[in-house]
Amino acid sequence: MPLKRPGGVPTVVLVGRPNVGKSTLFNKITNTRRAIVTPVAGTTRDTIAQPAEWQGNPFSLIDTGGMFGATNDPLHQMVVEHGRKALTTADLVVFVVDGREGLIPGDQEIATALRTVDAPVLVAVNKTDDRRARGRAVEFYSLGFEPIVEIAAEHGEGVGDLLDELIKRFPETRRDVPAVVEKETRVAIVGRPNVGKSSLLNRLLKAERSIVSELPGTTRDTVDALLKWHKRLFRIIDTAGIRRPGRVARAGQVESVSVVIARRAIEQADIAILVIDSVEGATDQDATIAGEADKTGCGVIIVANKWDLMKGRGPDFSKEFDEKLRRQVKFLDYAPILHLSALTGERTPKLLEAIDRIAESRLRRIPTGELNRFVQAVTAVHPPASPGRREVRILYAAQIGVEPPEFVFFTNVATSFHFSYERFLINKLRESFGLEGTPIRIQVRRRAK
Repeated sequence: MPLKRPGGVPTVVLVGRPNVGKSTLFNKITNTRRAIVTPVAGTTRDTIAQPAEWQGNPFSLIDTGGMFGATNDPLHQMVVEHGRKALTTADLVVFVVDGREGLIPGDQEIATALRTVDAPVLVAVNKTDDRRARGRAVEFYSLGFEPIVEIAAEHGEGVGDLLDELIKRFPETRRDVPAVVEKETRVAIVGRPNVGKSSLLNRLLKAERSIVSELPGTTRDTVDALLKWHKRLFRIIDTAGIRRPGRVARAGQVESVSVVIARRAIEQADIAILVIDSVEGATDQDATIAGEADKTGCGVIIVANKWDLMKGRGPDFSKEFDEKLRRQVKFLDYAPILHLSALTGERTPKLLEAIDRIAESRLRRIPTGELNRFVQAVTAVHPPASPGRREVRILYAAQIGVEPPEFVFFTNVATSFHFSYERFLINKLRESFGLEGTPIRIQVRRRAK
């Protein structure tokens, strides 16, 4: 599947051996911390893409896993396949090499593969701030690619020179193309390891975008791709599985960083899809992840994956499953539950419909007049409790925010409602105005005299 962003901007792909600094360079150019950087060779597995810009020229930058060289990663062959797919989308390739090590056979192997790519290739000699790299850049001219630019990605030295060389080689018809800004709905797929998050991403995109294996912890970086559906633009983000803190600590540095980045993806998401393994059922860790999503204020959809394995469980099984799940994640009573199979594709179109509905409900604004008619009707039947001597009355209400919807209720004396009455108001708001799948925030203020 092409990884180019809408608007026809050029695609630049970073390739190289494991641990030569591709992810560091990726983060430096995009001014993000999207790619995980550790001393462990083979840290990056999936291809990750990010919009970038230099001197007014927008482009899409893609970081690939280390395609050649020594690594103990059991998924290395799949990493190589994904890297090769990314190369087929490239308008330009940046071949990153290690100036400290000089030219080695692994670089020659990559150079041979790159000669078959239909795109210009630039060589970035990284780590040239190290004295061991002095004078070694000339070795790389034997690869047959020019120009060769010396950089130190960690400190940013020479990166501007590299970018200058890049934009000189952008296709003429693609140069100075203004970036097309469309409203994106950011959708983060979250959950424990091995529940089928990457399979779900691939199913939605109808492409092998994320590496999928039975090995827990396969996904490390957040992997995202744009999906256009019925004139809507969704950025679907696959995250690393979030395990209990003790297990993460034992798993080492790479997984610890992966989990931090996965949590950051939840914070930045408009909607979180919490994927649960239908066979195992919900766990305490699922409830913890759900709680994190609820706190951030993003919309939530609960997906019971692997539902194809649940067939033949009896006519009431689905209802009983959902009731038990609701009890385990009581605070997500607003989140729809979908039963689907990422493996077979069964009911996955329903997920896109739910994303669209919830994205719309999170942006909905209720006219003040309509909202206050609602308040009058609700309080006439069920007024707030009055713990003091004075009767508590809601005088009027207003919506003060969206994403998530937020309302303020002005009263004559109270500055807070009992939690049960606040819950009642939230449920009535959701029921009356169709605020599906999104948290609702409420403030209570006493009207100034």
